[in-house]
Amino acid sequence: MFTRRIEGGEELGASLCVMQGEDVVVDLWGGTADAASSRPWEKDTVANTYSLTKTMTALAALVLIDRDLLDPDAAVADYWPEFAAAGKGRGSGGRIGEGTVLVRHVLGHTSGLAGWSQPVRIEDVYDTPSAAALLAAQEPWWTPGDGSGYHAISFGTLVGELVQRITGMSLGAFFAKEIAGPLEADYWIGAPPTLLDAPERIATMVAPPPTGFDLTSLPAENITRRTLTNPAFSPDLTTDPDFLAAELGAVNGQGHARSVARIQSILTCAGTVDGHRFVSPTTIDRIVETQADGTDRVLGAPIRFGLGWALPSASMPGVPAGRVCWWTGYGGSVVTADLDRGITVAYVMNKMSPELVGAARPNKYLEAIYSAV
Repeated sequence: MFTRRIEGGEELGASLCVMQGEDVVVDLWGGTADAASSRPWEKDTVANTYSLTKTMTALAALVLIDRDLLDPDAAVADYWPEFAAAGKGRGSGGRIGEGTVLVRHVLGHTSGLAGWSQPVRIEDVYDTPSAAALLAAQEPWWTPGDGSGYHAISFGTLVGELVQRITGMSLGAFFAKEIAGPLEADYWIGAPPTLLDAPERIATMVAPPPTGFDLTSLPAENITRRTLTNPAFSPDLTTDPDFLAAELGAVNGQGHARSVARIQSILTCAGTVDGHRFVSPTTIDRIVETQADGTDRVLGAPIRFGLGWALPSASMPGVPAGRVCWWTGYGGSVVTADLDRGITVAYVMNKMSPELVGAARPNKYLEAIYSAV
């Protein structure tokens, strides 16, 4: 299927990896990394994974949860005092009221802070402290915990600020030191100089065909419009050095399928890979605690969110039932960690599909993999 899609043009360039426990059992790459130059997609070619990045950011939070440094049931303001503004902190007597935003609300996309109320550009989000301060000051768009509204870009800013407050390290630095580094995995949240100095390793994204629907035609107060257009950015930006170097924990992780699968195999290997213990099985079990289950306010699709990852739902039919956590990136990249079967699947590509969730290509790969299983 992979070869046929490359040769037939359905894919431009892509990588696909399947792991069983710690063993790589499928490792495919091929096609073209850059259409303009016909540069081939090599073994170490990396691409922007868009929202798949959120699974890496969630893993950073999970490590802190496992170390008892972050409590999913605590108020965000307990770690980030300024966040208590606009009624998001504990009430009188330390009481958690209906307006209190908890850590699990952020990880489960139910905090009400799906985006920024003030106009922002993607370049503004590069300045993480300033972008985080704007979110800390604003009121939630709905009652925290009352259903999900996909935190398309704010997820990385919110979780990143928690990591910074707790560890004193930026999200990208913490992720590199505590997760990607020990695994020697080529995945970055904020590209290092070694990658910026090797642009031949970076795939150029190909924008999806237009859908014919303009989000700006929605009412200005519509949550989908407010979230997905403020800020918005073109796929052309994903090879810009400033974008690559920014630590956008929701949308700009760089990697290939092998690195994505290796990192997320932490979950399917009960928290320990190559002798490195990252989290405990008990902490991993928290991922599958449902935080929201219904039509997402932003995506307009049925999504069941666990703690930092999505869980099986109709929006992604290739993901099997059971204790499986997953998420996808705009254009079609996907990772699934099947806790029951010990299988990790990752797919990264540069020819983008228009769907935010549920693109056909990753679903077909998942169906083929599980058919083989």
